[in-house]
Formats: sequence, C-alpha cells, structure tokens
Amino acid sequence: MDVKIEQTWKEQLEPEFSKPYFTQLTEAVRHEYSSTPCYPPARLIFNAFNLCPFNKVKVVIIGQDPYHEPGQAHGLSFSVQEGVPFPPSLQNIFREIGDDLNKPIPTSGNLERWAMQGVLLLNATLTVRAHQANSHAMLGWRDFTDAAISALAKGRNHIVYMLWGSYARGKAYMINRSENLVLESVHPSPLSANRGGWFGQHQFSRCNEYLKQCGQEPIDW
Repeated sequence: MDVKIEQTWKEQLEPEFSKPYFTQLTEAVRHEYSSTPCYPPARLIFNAFNLCPFNKVKVVIIGQDPYHEPGQAHGLSFSVQEGVPFPPSLQNIFREIGDDLNKPIPTSGNLERWAMQGVLLLNATLTVRAHQANSHAMLGWRDFTDAAISALAKGRNHIVYMLWGSYARGKAYMINRSENLVLESVHPSPLSANRGGWFGQHQFSRCNEYLKQCGQEPIDW
C-alpha cells in the first residue's frame, strides 16, 4: 500500500502498512469520508508526520481526537487553522506558556510553527466525524499511532514527551525515562486544569532546559 506520508516516517512505519488492521482502517476511513463530513481534510490526515520528520522530533505532545467542528482540525493535536477561535484547552496552553515564559498570548492558534521546530503534535486518533467526538476511536488509528510512538522510543533518545491527561499518560510505559524527559500533568481542558495540576507546572521552560542540556535548540513556544 502506497501511503502518502513523509519519507522518514514511511520508512519507520512501513511494517504497519501491510498489517490487516491498517487495510481495514484505510477502507473504513475512505467509507467515512465518502459518506459523511469528517475532519481533518483528507489531505491533512498525516499532517503531524509530514511537518515533523522522524529524525527531527524533539518534543512529542499527544492528543486524543481531532477537533470535530468545521474549520478547526488540520492534523495537529491541539492546533486550529488560521482565524479560528482558540478552543478552551488551547487557551489554557497559551496561558501557561505566558505565565511560564513571560510570553504574550499569540494571535493564531495554528501550531505549525511548533511542528516545524520539531514538536510532533500527534493525536491518538487521526480522523473524526463532524460533531461526534471519538467517533473514529475504534477504527484502528490507535494501533498506528502507538506504532509511531514506539518507533520513536526505540529509535531516538533525548526527546521530551509531554503527556497531558490520563489517556496520554497511559503511553508512558513505552518510553525510556533514563534517555528522555517525560513531563506528566492533568489535561489542559478546563474540566481538569481548573481543578489544579496544569497551571504552574513550568513544563515549557523545563522542556527547553532539557533540550539545551542535550545540545539541542529550544522551542520558541
């Protein structure tokens, strides 16, 4: 199967493309997109990989599901397209960055600028039906995205993994903490963040300090 995905990721994930689950996943996604509105646009399903090659990854931020309202999702976790109002989780992310690094709230919620610096903004499920959160969660995407995390864990070191919320923290078992930095917290959504454990964690400055210690350029958050 010729999957249109960035070449270094294609090399890493090639074994997945011939597995039965991936064939079934591909057929299910094609059916969904042909029969009902789905997000992100089909050309942007692998956007996280295409903007952040395997050998350039410095930070991994794991989300669960794409945004499911029109014009929001474009293949990057927590990110929205230009001109779209910030969803509550993204508002809290920007607020914490502002407090942590003394930076102003940006005017755009498009996080491609992070991806281009080496931040893999990976949703566990890469597609969704319009207006129906987690509607594609059982199609098989999580096997595929787990394979991507596993490939990074086995093939790369000195990566910062930002695991927000119980779902993302459930991926920690794949990561060698002695060779990487794992930053865990509650999810930035208001339901979790406002109860404590999100604000004041200084994750973004801690991330940059670790990258500098490893001889890498920090992220311009």
